[in-house]
This record gives sequence, structure tokens and C-alpha cells, in this order.
Amino acid sequence: MSLKEIYDAIPHRPPFLLVDEIVEQTDSRIVCTKTFTGKEDFFAGHYPDFPLVPGVLLCEAAMQCGAVLLKKHLSNTDGKAPVATRMNNVRFKRIVRPGETIRMEVELTERLADAFFLKAKVTVEGKVAVRFEFACTAAAM
Repeated sequence: MSLKEIYDAIPHRPPFLLVDEIVEQTDSRIVCTKTFTGKEDFFAGHYPDFPLVPGVLLCEAAMQCGAVLLKKHLSNTDGKAPVATRMNNVRFKRIVRPGETIRMEVELTERLADAFFLKAKVTVEGKVAVRFEFACTAAAM
């Protein structure tokens, strides 16, 4: 899917947009990618001699991917966007370095009114970088 479709789905914009491409999408699952070029500002200080993507940004990228998925579930709630309410069982397994592309797989596991429960897996070259579960709610923007 195009960048325009990502822009239409979520309010995030560069430099904090962490979704480059939607690879596939169903009503309950989405797969997105993001390539970290090495030019991102955070690499200058995290860590200068051994740059790596902060784990919290890997989680944020997956949650943005999930927000794109939830857009179609919020279609009749204009002016609202998904906002994270919790993260559970976060497990970091692999460092992500400049020049690498992450693949984010997010699955909607349950919905209760405007509360959404999802699970995420972020991989690089087939190896898990982080897994976690998270919840979102629809919040007025």
C-alpha cells in the first residue's frame, strides 16, 4: 500500500512515522515494514560507537502498524484514533542496527467496544527482535 494510505490511516508523520510499507492486511492481521537508514537522529546518541534502534521505538513501530490495522475498525468514529493503553509481556530478543529492515506482524486478538487487544512480533531477516501484547482505545484527536 502507498504512503498516502498510511497517512490516511494514522496521524503520525516524519520524523516519527515508523511504517514504510504495508505488505499485507486482513480484518484481523497486518504486516508492515520499516527500514532504518542510519540517518535517523537517535543513532547519534544511542549509542555513538555501536548504534542500535532503541527497543521502545521497535515497540512504537509495531503499535503504529497496529493503528493502521485498527483504522477500518474505527471508520465510524470520526475524529478518533487508536492510542496505546498498555503493553504486556515485552521480550527483546535481537538488536536492530542501522541499515536493517524490520517486519512487523500485528494481530487483533479481541475487541471490547472501543478497546482493542493485539499481539505483535517484530523480526529482522526472520529472527525475532521483540514480541509483546498491547491494548489500544479510541481517543478523540
